[in-house]
Amino acid sequence: MSTKVLVAYGTTNGSTAQIAEAIADVLRREGLTADALPTGAVTDVHSYDAVVLGGALYAGRWHKDARRFARRHRRALAVRPLWLFSSGPLDATASQREIPPVRGVRKVLSRLDAEEHRTFGGCLKEGAKGFIARRIVDSGKGGDFRDFTEIERWARCIADASSRPGQEPVGPTSESSGTRPEEGAERG
Repeated sequence: MSTKVLVAYGTTNGSTAQIAEAIADVLRREGLTADALPTGAVTDVHSYDAVVLGGALYAGRWHKDARRFARRHRRALAVRPLWLFSSGPLDATASQREIPPVRGVRKVLSRLDAEEHRTFGGCLKEGAKGFIARRIVDSGKGGDFRDFTEIERWARCIADASSRPGQEPVGPTSESSGTRPEEGAERG
């Protein structure tokens, strides 16, 4: 039987959803069963063997839906492999170096003993929801900074670790993630 993975996400403008879909696509190609769903559409995680949870970053905070999901399902998440990701910087920094998780994500990493966290570049384009997001785009500081090659590489590491129960995850671990405040508004 195939390992079943939930890729849940919190997003406002849809770019974090696209990252989640890309992760789920790679997991499926690697032979796992994967569902990419907004956090609000998930009522129970018990039918999943592993979970990937992502959220957009807003002014240095993880998307409220991702935070709520982690709280609501904390008991079930604590007993299965869990990976976390953020979509955030509106520049190339996430492709140039490892960006540590923001404070709220560090708490989830620690409390739920998550395998790993990654920060990917964000995307904010014309038509973005929210006053601050629109101001960022209008000022010329928006754009698409997601690196789908890196996102897919990370997803293959998750697939590899998920197909080897009891093995250590491949790639950087949560211990390699420190702290760095994020600037700006929603980036995913």
